[in-house]
Order: sequence, then structure tokens, then C-alpha cells
Amino acid sequence: MALPSARAATLRDPTGPVVLTVTGKIGVANAGPKADFDLAMLEELPGRTTTIETPWTKGLVAFQGPLCSVLLDRLRADGTVLHIVALNDYAVDVPISDCRQWPVILATRKDGKPMPVRDKGPLFLIYPFDAEPALYNEKIFTRSAWQIRSIDIR
Repeated sequence: MALPSARAATLRDPTGPVVLTVTGKIGVANAGPKADFDLAMLEELPGRTTTIETPWTKGLVAFQGPLCSVLLDRLRADGTVLHIVALNDYAVDVPISDCRQWPVILATRKDGKPMPVRDKGPLFLIYPFDAEPALYNEKIFTRSAWQIRSIDIR
């Protein structure tokens, strides 16, 4: 008797356009060895709203999205690095420990609205500059990727 796939049973298929593909060391997938997410799937994950000023925005902006740690847990990620690639092929390695130590979010909304590509969307990795002012530095700025299209767990 064949057992049902735990992978297929735990992550539904996206019904809207795929905005994020996660590959690498994951234990849950929905598209062969990868996990594809539409915006609704990401926004169903527990998250937070953080109202901050960033080097890339004017004044205070409210960013909202799932916690990076929750996404990693959901996928049963087993790695040490997030290799993030943006739509323009910008790539950066982010230690997974950042997501475990601080409430880093994968922002899907800015001031309550989905972020279009021209405004750093659809996904923007946001550190909690409001809760941890020491994070407001060049090292962390380089990790704060926007227009994210994929994450490879390494």
C-alpha cells in the first residue's frame, strides 16, 4: 500500500501568479523539489507589521508580511543560508540565523497595499529596524533585498 505524500498534503498549490519559489534544503514542496507561493499563500502565514523608516523610503512606512522564520518552519528548511535572488538578478546571502534571532519579514504590503514591482515588490526582506536600531547599518542594508523572486536554502 502506498502512503500519501506528506509533501503534497502539507503545501497547497498556488492558485494565483507565483511570486516566490523556494528551493534547496526544504522538506515540504508543491512543485517537484520546489515550493511555489502565490501572494495569498504567503499572506496566510503568521507575520507582523512594522512601521519604520528605511534608506529606500521617505518617512515612516508600514510594511506587512509573514515572518521569515515561519516560512522556514513551514517548509521544514534545513540550512544555514538563504540565497535570495531578485527580479533584476541581484543576489545576496542572508544567514538563516538572522531570521531566527530577529522578527525579519518577507514584506508583501506597504502601507496596507500590495507592492508593485516599480515600488520594490512584490516581496521585500525587511529587518526590524524599529525594534533593533543596531540593525540600521550597511551590512544589514545589503541583505534587505527587494523584488525577490526566489530563495534557495543552502
